[in-house]
Amino acid sequence: MSAMEAAAGDEPHASDRFTFMAAVSKTPKKQIQFADDMQEFTKFPTKTGRRSLSRSISQSSTDSYSSVASYTDSSDDETSPRDKQQTNSKGSSDFCVKNIKQVEFGRREIEIAEQEMTALISLRKRAQGEKPLSGAKIVGCTHITAQTGVLIETLCALGAQCRWCACNIYSTQNEVAAALAESGVAVFSWKGESEDDFWWCIDRCVNANGGWQANMILDDGGDLTHWVYKKYPNIYKKIRGIVEESVTGVHRLYQLSKAGKLCVPAMNVNDSVTKQKFDNLYCCRESILDGLKRSTDVMFGGKQVVVCGYGEVGKGCSAALKALGAIVHVTEIDPICALQACMEGFRVVKLNEVIRQMDVVITCTGNKNVVTREHLDRMKNGCIVCNMGHSNTEIDVSSLRMPELTWERIRSQVDHVIWPDGKRIVLLAEGRLLNLSCSTIPTFVLSITATTEALALIELYNAPEGRYKQDVYLLPKKMDEYVASLHLPSFDAHLTELSDEQAKYLGLNKNGPFKPNYYRY
Repeated sequence: MSAMEAAAGDEPHASDRFTFMAAVSKTPKKQIQFADDMQEFTKFPTKTGRRSLSRSISQSSTDSYSSVASYTDSSDDETSPRDKQQTNSKGSSDFCVKNIKQVEFGRREIEIAEQEMTALISLRKRAQGEKPLSGAKIVGCTHITAQTGVLIETLCALGAQCRWCACNIYSTQNEVAAALAESGVAVFSWKGESEDDFWWCIDRCVNANGGWQANMILDDGGDLTHWVYKKYPNIYKKIRGIVEESVTGVHRLYQLSKAGKLCVPAMNVNDSVTKQKFDNLYCCRESILDGLKRSTDVMFGGKQVVVCGYGEVGKGCSAALKALGAIVHVTEIDPICALQACMEGFRVVKLNEVIRQMDVVITCTGNKNVVTREHLDRMKNGCIVCNMGHSNTEIDVSSLRMPELTWERIRSQVDHVIWPDGKRIVLLAEGRLLNLSCSTIPTFVLSITATTEALALIELYNAPEGRYKQDVYLLPKKMDEYVASLHLPSFDAHLTELSDEQAKYLGLNKNGPFKPNYYRY
């Protein structure tokens, strides 16, 4: 039995899990239940200056977000936010953002996002009177965008206190971070952080002044969880629950669980249908094109493209590129996913067999060293290389930081890497997550993800002692279905109801869940 299956087997029975709507409307306050380590810098010359290479202090985090080299966007201000003295209108300085004066701009960004996140707003309205997260002290590490702003403000409306940092050095919207800091959220994040900045921000979130101590974690990639586990074991042991939304972070949780080091109940929302199918597939189907076109202005008709990995992210990317007339190849290790690719008309290949002909190489595996220096050396002139997986480990960017190669900045998050013979490749976002580094992603999809995360936090925080053990759990299917139902009104969709006879025939409750907990797709 796999770790995931084992975790699923430990879930409470679906029938006694989740009665949120009734609970919100009928129960008194406080009774909401969801029952039913650093090498010296080595510098290499480039045409535009000299850039630095540093090694992560944490190998585990190198395998996730840590940058082998990073740029800082200094277009408007070269002063590091860490060197600035900033306060919000209430006199608080418990934050670190690029420019607190961008508050109004950020507020408008959040308001626009709210228009596409009606389900999350609906959840906020239904539950804010009951304050199901009253007493919760949530420390979060996610992409800090307008959509995340809506989530954070929803959690605060439900009674939580929040401290937040970014899981990616390029994805923060500075104006949104400013708006959140103004509203009283302790935010430590800005676009273009260095490696040292990244870990400093995480530490400031966790190691708060004034006796504030987190009791819940919302993580995207596992770096925050890893930091708390390694640096603050006393805090780690008192955490009531961890909610993790990425493949990478979930994998790290299962590793902790297998080693007997997970002393906190954790909820794997990545493998919920509403996260896996919508955020990973439908989101990437749209955002892959947005990221590529904004950064390269390339036309895809007739281009030879290889998508490494045909999971949900790979499926979305492949479908979008095929629709624009690209000739799409797929690499896979899993025979089931490979067969799915074949049935969709994609040619399943080995990367080293086609790499010389490819115009675009996209990684979507969640693994490491998928595209190696050998592959990079064999690529054709002008090949575009990018990553749609969560971590920056899929493309061996560190192997390109060598004296014989020249880096040339073209535009924000776009570099030419030039070989001695003049050949160049186009590397996007230094191998980091393309869509959130080079563009944005659809707000509606993030509404689904954010609603799922909010419910998971509420469930873990309010669960009676003993319901969840020190293990990784899958989101109960009843919650998955509830998240979906909250989003149907956006499409004026009307569900058919089973008759008593039909429900009895199928062996189902008329109100669901309609799928077993092992159902994923």
